[in-house]
Amino acid sequence: MTNDIHLAFAHPSERAAASTDMPYDRISVRDYTVEVEIGAFQAERGTLQRVRFNVVVEVLPIADPLEDDVDRILSYDKVTEAITLELQAERINLLETLAARVAERILMEPQPERVFVRIEKLDRGPFALGVEIVRARDGATPAAQDHVETPHPRVVYLANAMIHADGLSQWIDTLVADDGPLIFCVGAGDTAAPQTGHTMTQRRVDLLAIEQNAWVLAARDHRCKVVETRTELDWAMKNGQICVWAPSKIVLDAVDGASAGPREPAALASWFAAEMQAAELLVVGAEAPAATVPVRAIAVRDTIT
Repeated sequence: MTNDIHLAFAHPSERAAASTDMPYDRISVRDYTVEVEIGAFQAERGTLQRVRFNVVVEVLPIADPLEDDVDRILSYDKVTEAITLELQAERINLLETLAARVAERILMEPQPERVFVRIEKLDRGPFALGVEIVRARDGATPAAQDHVETPHPRVVYLANAMIHADGLSQWIDTLVADDGPLIFCVGAGDTAAPQTGHTMTQRRVDLLAIEQNAWVLAARDHRCKVVETRTELDWAMKNGQICVWAPSKIVLDAVDGASAGPREPAALASWFAAEMQAAELLVVGAEAPAATVPVRAIAVRDTIT
């Protein structure tokens, strides 16, 4: 029991050594500490905190002479690069999510067999809060693993006049008839949102006002489902579901921040279209914003023939 307790709090390298009889070599990165915005609590948004990584990668020994060739081994840079890339990809709420993604990225390299990842928050109190995971190669090489490419959606921004148009469902029928998944974006409803007098809280109120209007659109046509996470959007696009974007989570989790705020809904839809690598941004009933994807604007009266 004493030994079990010791190992529970031991460095991942000790746990790795105690958990297998395989003749693995081990590569470790200890106490790699970065400042990052992470966490699910509101108090953790908009602020940086120190996060410490300890990673151990087990690799099979190379039987023949290495000849001091760095290209034949797993470089430490691959470990720190995996951490950096996952932190840059999007804002993450859970340490568990970050640990799993770091491990999965490391296992994409040809050498690793198992990865131990421990991540700890250092600024949440006079202690360290953390998680530790173990992931193993599943036997398939990265080239042999199945990969389903996420399709490029058509992002459609609807002004309120279009949301309430009598022919909305018939017009959606024409969009569905074309190829490619659909994601609708909307702005706030016609009723003014409450005013807080505080920038951060007002942003949240304005985003929620957009989400309220998204539910109004969903009520107009049962095929439209309100979706807030990238994971669910990816699933919906692959399974033919029409989505209405609820922006709060993706906007608030964006590493570099959205290029437009909720009071510029068409411009926010343009930013979202770029994030989703959309095939097109269609703007109905509003002026077309600047966009990095193909964009076109049409009047509400031109949608119903």
